[in-house]
This record gives sequence, C-alpha cells and structure tokens, in this order.
Amino acid sequence: MRPTQPLWRYRLAVASRTLAAVAGGYALTAAFTATAALALAQRSTRVDAVLAATLLAWLVYALAIAWVFFARTAWQAWCGVLGPAMLLGLAAQVPQWLAGAA
Repeated sequence: MRPTQPLWRYRLAVASRTLAAVAGGYALTAAFTATAALALAQRSTRVDAVLAATLLAWLVYALAIAWVFFARTAWQAWCGVLGPAMLLGLAAQVPQWLAGAA
C-alpha cells in the first residue's frame, strides 16, 4: 500500500490543525465571551453576564476544537475558526463605536 501524500505534509497538516485548535479556538472563544457578555449585560447584572458568557465559552471552545479536526482541509479549519472570531470581535466593538459617536 502506497501512501497518498508524503509524511511531512501529513505532519504539517496535523500541526496546522493543532495550532488552529489552540490559537484559533482561543481567539474564537475570547471573541465569543466578549460579545456574549455584552449581549447578556442588557438583561442581567454585569457579573452574571460575564459568568454566563464564560461558562458558555467552554462549550464554544470544545466545538471549535471539534470543528478543526472534523473539517475536510486545514484551510477550512482555519477559515471556520478565524472567520467567526473576526465577526464576533467586530460585533463586540460596535457598542463602543456607537457610544463614541453619541
């Protein structure tokens, strides 16, 4: 049986996915926590909002790690983690921009 790709490419793909899971998952989780805390603070106290967002962030981090290793390619893994992280980070900045404009 002949391997379909060289061993170094396989190892590079696994290393890339691992980095996407750790660093990209962390970025996604941090952006989610900030956005969720701001959204939940509208209906509850700030302490409760931050606590709830932080607890939900553990689920988001686990799902991000699962997504990275379920993705078909390493590029899809990176895009699937960093794309939503950038959108959530942008959403977390919008209230500051609106408050500065008022």
